[in-house]
Amino acid sequence: MRLGQHFLLHSPTLQRIADAVDPQPGDAIIEIGPGHGELTERLLDKEPKAKIATIEKDEKLAEALSGKFKANKKIEIIVGDALELFPATVSRWARTGHCKVVGNIPYYITGHLFRLLGELEKKPERAVFLIQKEVAERIVAAPPRMNLLAASIQIWAEPRILFRVSRGHFKPQPQVDSAVLELAPRPPDFSHSELLKYYRFLRVLFRQPRKTILNNLRLVPRLDGESPHNREHWIKVINGVGMDPGDRPQNLSRSDLRNLFEAWE
Repeated sequence: MRLGQHFLLHSPTLQRIADAVDPQPGDAIIEIGPGHGELTERLLDKEPKAKIATIEKDEKLAEALSGKFKANKKIEIIVGDALELFPATVSRWARTGHCKVVGNIPYYITGHLFRLLGELEKKPERAVFLIQKEVAERIVAAPPRMNLLAASIQIWAEPRILFRVSRGHFKPQPQVDSAVLELAPRPPDFSHSELLKYYRFLRVLFRQPRKTILNNLRLVPRLDGESPHNREHWIKVINGVGMDPGDRPQNLSRSDLRNLFEAWE
């Protein structure tokens, strides 16, 4: 095993993931971490006319993939780090047709990858990821279990756990179970520049989740860079959007968070 990969070899699960991606003629599909190409094959079997770009960091695996699919002109093997190559790859492939993303995502890049996806001005029409079950459950959380990761993703996508995957379906076997998560991008609430400010706002609001909304927001700097507003200002703002200053961030809905952000000055 190189780079900490855990390869999914369970044929029925691979087929369910390919079905969730639902490749269509003319689709441009970006697959992150194709490994030995087991899922790639099933995507091709489901729709031979779809175009597929695989991003594989492991040079030996990428070389094997190139040999395996050398006769298929619909497949492009990209060698490198998905975190570095993903935004440009999506931008390029999104121009060629309906773009979808799929991948078996290592835990250590999950948060960063989702941040990159959220910051894209033109997002794929669908993303299907195999990730750790606990992370998937955090992403789909609602009050009273709202958290920074969920809030950061739910502002631009509707997340849904499609099904769970047993750790026994991987080789080598990981220590945790996984889940297949679908992200369906929603119409944006904010402009691209406002979205980046929203992420800054969330990081402060959820910095200490056990503290009250009021105590966390008192640490938020003003948009003009001046020192944070005082306690009385934030009490007025929080009351003005119909919330309790003594409530906690984990109890806030997506619309609550948006309303608080829009009241930020």
